[in-house]
Amino acid sequence: MTDVPVLIERRDDHIAVITLNRPDKLNALNAEVRQILRETFDELERDDTVRAVVIHGTGEKAFVAGADITEFAARTPEEQREVYSHRRIYETIADFPKPVICAIHGFCIGGGSELALACDIRVADRTARISQAEIRIGLIPGGGGTQRLARLVGRGWASIISLTGDFIEAEEAYRIGYIDVLVEEGEHLARALTLAARMTRWSPVSLRLAKDAIRAAYEMPLGKGLVYEKERFLDAFASEDGREGVTAFVEKRKPDFKGR
Repeated sequence: MTDVPVLIERRDDHIAVITLNRPDKLNALNAEVRQILRETFDELERDDTVRAVVIHGTGEKAFVAGADITEFAARTPEEQREVYSHRRIYETIADFPKPVICAIHGFCIGGGSELALACDIRVADRTARISQAEIRIGLIPGGGGTQRLARLVGRGWASIISLTGDFIEAEEAYRIGYIDVLVEEGEHLARALTLAARMTRWSPVSLRLAKDAIRAAYEMPLGKGLVYEKERFLDAFASEDGREGVTAFVEKRKPDFKGR
């Protein structure tokens, strides 16, 4: 495979596949990879032919084995603060308006775990091993490994994962809700693509609005969230795709969604 660190493939079923391609470095996230990923997601957001994104890593050993520690080891606290003042890949993915599914195998450590947490859905095979390992080097998670993790698996498990730095095996990660779909070894990418294809059949408008409303459930009290959901429903109802979908149902035909 080419030595380009990030590959992108646009498929005929409206899915974009992002491949992290640094297998010799266990797909560790360095500055170059982060920048390419930010630019790629910005490009895919503007691409109306893409309705969902699947991200995975090459090689036999890892999805992403964390950040490239050698890159920030010599930074001063002021330099690290400056780096964190800019938009990061975790927020880029979390704020992306289209569904993002990550396909995990092998090591998913530190920044790799936080990248996975920023995605909407995590599919993993049985080789997956999850860890927020920052505590091992005197740091803490800084890309969502306390906040998104706690909202996903609860305070107790977030504490166990972030405070011990231990690995959580795939079965345990699935049981506690970190992994949403668990498959047999080597089947993670295919299952993620199948899941994405079941989404891209539908209106890009309703996909975007449904994702937005689900995210609001984690950020708002229930009462405000229900109001927010109602408004997003009305947005969908007013869209051309909304009218097309209802009309197609009444006429007993397949809808022709345009993304408007």
